[in-house]
Amino acid sequence: MRWRDHGLGLIGIAGFLLAWELLPRAGVVSQAYLSPPSEVLRAVAGLAGQGELAKHVLASLQRSLWGLLLAIALGVSLGLAMGRFARFERVVDPILQLFRQTSALALFPVFVLFLGIGELSKVAIIFWASFWPVLLNTIGGVKQVDPLLVNAARSMGASGAFVFRKVVLPAASPSIFTGVRLAGTYCITALVAAEMIGAHSGLGFLTLNSQEVFQIPSMYAGILLLALLGLALNYVLALIERWRTRWRRGLAPEI
Repeated sequence: MRWRDHGLGLIGIAGFLLAWELLPRAGVVSQAYLSPPSEVLRAVAGLAGQGELAKHVLASLQRSLWGLLLAIALGVSLGLAMGRFARFERVVDPILQLFRQTSALALFPVFVLFLGIGELSKVAIIFWASFWPVLLNTIGGVKQVDPLLVNAARSMGASGAFVFRKVVLPAASPSIFTGVRLAGTYCITALVAAEMIGAHSGLGFLTLNSQEVFQIPSMYAGILLLALLGLALNYVLALIERWRTRWRRGLAPEI
């Protein structure tokens, strides 16, 4: 069943690529607006041969990872505290709810004003977009921990710190990783916006600059590479999730 599902997925991808190649070649869509995938791959190879590809990919990867890691560190820490301590949540939640409604793109001029046009403002906008799914899923995960598990541990004399480390944190980890993987998606979206303003490298810059000089294959190459970067990041986060929550496999029902 699994191999058959993978095969069907590959058939769908092959059909999409074939249609993408044939429609511009047949003149159904102008190649001035939609480059065939063969031309896009040729543009990727050209960028790699000029040394530009590595520069743009590394710049985007560095910015996205810094923003995402900062969002995970602060989002998980604050989310654990808010989910665990009700009084602390009541104090902090109103201001966080106010900030949560503010779009990262709307705050970009503020980041530029305070942090300048360099790397810090770009990392800040990625952090802001990635922070909220981590925070909210962490809070939800802690609050949804079964009270019976906590009470059972306490009835056996476990300390509060032990209960938190061995009961609350593992039970909340699936929800936390859901937030982390959502943040991985949001960080790529914010990366594109950040690199389209005041950047001289990165895949977002490559995409916008190629569109401005009408190098359409290079533009689609940038879009394709951004999609692949997002897929690679999601795959790595999924592997980390499986490793850190491997205890859940024993709870899955057999089919």
